[in-house]
Amino acid sequence: MRKVLILNGPNLNKLGEREPEVYGSTSLADIEAMCTAYGNENGFQVDFRQSNDEVDLINWLQEAASSGTSVIINPAAYTHTSVAIRDAASMLTAPLIEVHLSNPLSREEFRHTSLVSGVATGTIAGFGAQSYLLALAALSNL
Repeated sequence: MRKVLILNGPNLNKLGEREPEVYGSTSLADIEAMCTAYGNENGFQVDFRQSNDEVDLINWLQEAASSGTSVIINPAAYTHTSVAIRDAASMLTAPLIEVHLSNPLSREEFRHTSLVSGVATGTIAGFGAQSYLLALAALSNL
């Protein structure tokens, strides 16, 4: 079974409560359950994590880099601000897929720049919780 680490950044623990008109009504626990079920059906061991702390995300990316593990990441607000997360992501040798629930390019201008996209294998955005499943499907084909 192929391991995939799914990382989630700040405030994603509040999905379903926070701005449902932007992020939908699905909770992060619901997304984790969807990803785990998809993984089980498609040969992935899903390790799903969330932190509001940049340091945790960096440490997890370094862990994935050391073990050659594929990563799906929703860096949330750190997408636009964290050079440190980008640098840690650039160490990965396995595929990295950046996901977003909403489409950052259809939102405020400050959200139009992703520091992570330049080191990602690909980016999937704007499909709500389905963005995660699309990322897993993409990994299946890489």
